[in-house]
Amino acid sequence: MRSPRLAALELKRFGRGKLPRAALVALLLLPLLYGALYLCSFWDPYSRLDRIPVALVNEDKGASAAGQQLHAGDEISKKLLDSKTFEWHEVGAAEAGKGLEDGKYYLSLTMPADFSKRIASSSGDSPETGALQVRTNDANNYIVGSISRTVFSEVRAAASTKASRSFLDKIFISFADLHDATEKAAKGAGDLKDGLGKAKDGSKSLADGLKDAKDGSGKLAGGISALDTGAGTLASGAQQVADGTQQIADEANGVAGKARPYLKDNGKTVADSAKLLADSIQPVRDNLAEIIRLAPAATAGTRQASKDLDALYQQLCVDTLTPGAVCPKLNEAKKAMATGATLTEDVNNLVKDQGGDFKKLDKSLGDVQTQARDLAAKAPSLSGDLEKKIADINKLNKGAHDVAKGAADIHAGLGTASTGSTDLDKGVGKLKKGAGALDGGILKLSDGSVQLATGLHDGVGQIPDYDKQARDQRTDVMSDPVKLASQAVHKAPNYGTGFAPYFIPLSLWVGAMVAYMLIQPLNRRALAAGASAWRIAFAGWLPVAAVGVLQIAALMSVLHFGLGLEMQRTAGTLGYLALTSCCFAAIVQWLNAKFGAAGRILVLAALMLQLTSAGGTYPVQTSPAFFNAIHPYLPMSYVVDGLRRLITGGDLGVVWQGCAVLAAFTVGALALTALSARQKQVWSLDRLHPELSL
Repeated sequence: MRSPRLAALELKRFGRGKLPRAALVALLLLPLLYGALYLCSFWDPYSRLDRIPVALVNEDKGASAAGQQLHAGDEISKKLLDSKTFEWHEVGAAEAGKGLEDGKYYLSLTMPADFSKRIASSSGDSPETGALQVRTNDANNYIVGSISRTVFSEVRAAASTKASRSFLDKIFISFADLHDATEKAAKGAGDLKDGLGKAKDGSKSLADGLKDAKDGSGKLAGGISALDTGAGTLASGAQQVADGTQQIADEANGVAGKARPYLKDNGKTVADSAKLLADSIQPVRDNLAEIIRLAPAATAGTRQASKDLDALYQQLCVDTLTPGAVCPKLNEAKKAMATGATLTEDVNNLVKDQGGDFKKLDKSLGDVQTQARDLAAKAPSLSGDLEKKIADINKLNKGAHDVAKGAADIHAGLGTASTGSTDLDKGVGKLKKGAGALDGGILKLSDGSVQLATGLHDGVGQIPDYDKQARDQRTDVMSDPVKLASQAVHKAPNYGTGFAPYFIPLSLWVGAMVAYMLIQPLNRRALAAGASAWRIAFAGWLPVAAVGVLQIAALMSVLHFGLGLEMQRTAGTLGYLALTSCCFAAIVQWLNAKFGAAGRILVLAALMLQLTSAGGTYPVQTSPAFFNAIHPYLPMSYVVDGLRRLITGGDLGVVWQGCAVLAAFTVGALALTALSARQKQVWSLDRLHPELSL
């Protein structure tokens, strides 16, 4: 009889009566007790944390920071109540302690009275750490304590961020103030540098000027000394001039005293005489040519006539003493002739002086005529002109005396100035020396101001200057500098999906284990008939493998449609589970076939070893060395890793490796079962009377 038929006959036994059929149904649904119920119990526990009662104690009294009121406890309490992280109950400290002790609350969070004060101290002189007080009671539930530590780490981080924001914001504002102040200082240093540069130029000019001034002051002292000598000579000369002008004034005033009455009384007569002269010249000018022609003869004639009259007068009136009135008249005639001879001689001399030039002589006579007419015009006012000239002479005299006095004063002043110029020369020498020191000092100040200005400008560039937007951005970064950029490459949507690769193979192993409690691992009829060992092994394996496939169908239907398990590769998952079920059935079959009743204990022991070493909950690396050592040699390790890739996604290399390992375990277990079947075909006393039966 072939193996499939033997397997069918084995399953047909469960159709004989209600109890066998019920047992078969229970066998098919047994994996649901492990897989579905377990996963359902904690499918998504984190979504229901708001059902966990937790005590919230807010004793914070608030504080003042930078002129503003801070109530960190109230703010955190409001955010926690709005977050629905837990089922928060705002209570007092005593009630929270009592509730934590008797199990009413799983944990308590307390914000102490000085919580805000400590946070505000971060911007003061003595910063302190604000402490949130969390109390748990593992006697109520250990997992809640672990969850709370994660949740309250986030609360602490949020509170720390808020506290540091205020502190850092003040720092950035201080940076901005420092930047502005340094920028002003840099500008002032630049102005100082420019001013000192100008002062340096000025001090150099001053030093050079004082050097020239020293030379000049020396020359000045020598010059003033020479001036003093000259001023003495000037004073002496000025006094002599004053004496001379005094004599002129005295003589002019004396002459004026004599001439003044004559000019005052005879101005008209002088004018008439001058007019007469001018009129007399005109006939001369009219007859000038004739006069020039006759002048030499007239001169000789009048001279001879004058001599004749002189001789006659000598003879008649002097030598002979002629009496009577003849001599007086002859004397007058003699004088008149002498005058006429003089006049003709003057005219002749005038003609000679003019070289006989008619025009030149006429011009000279014209000039005399003009002057005579001018005199005729001015004669009436000669008295007034005389007074004016005398006044000018007196004024000149007074000025000369003033000059003499001023020269004397200058001489006296220059004597003082000579002494002062000597002192000035010494003082300028000291100023020159001081200006040299000043120039050197300003040079050092200028170099220092350049370094100061450069340093301050460099400092301005290094001191950050943030506007409100940049300050807020940097405050956000520095108050919470490390963000957790969490990204799951193949993220499991919930807690149950993450643990499904662990509980599904557990349920299939239990299903195979229970199946071989109802189904014989080796068909007794086939053994008694002497059938092939391989046929006997397959006949005992196929019914359980078939039941396993049905178990998979029932379990995955409930998980997918009932709990919402989503698989990235559904067909691959079902095929991989079918291979897993076949492998587990072969291993359990061999253990039961080889060891009999003791094999059932070994099946349970193998299950426990696989559960503890498969890494289904925590990474296997966190387990003791023994479990790390057996991990690569047990089939469930490969089942868990393969299902993770098939359900949540990922590289399939592990899946193909798992398929190879499971196939090898399946073939190996069937071979061992066939070997056991061959051994079982020989009856022994132990088989007839086993030491242990279950």
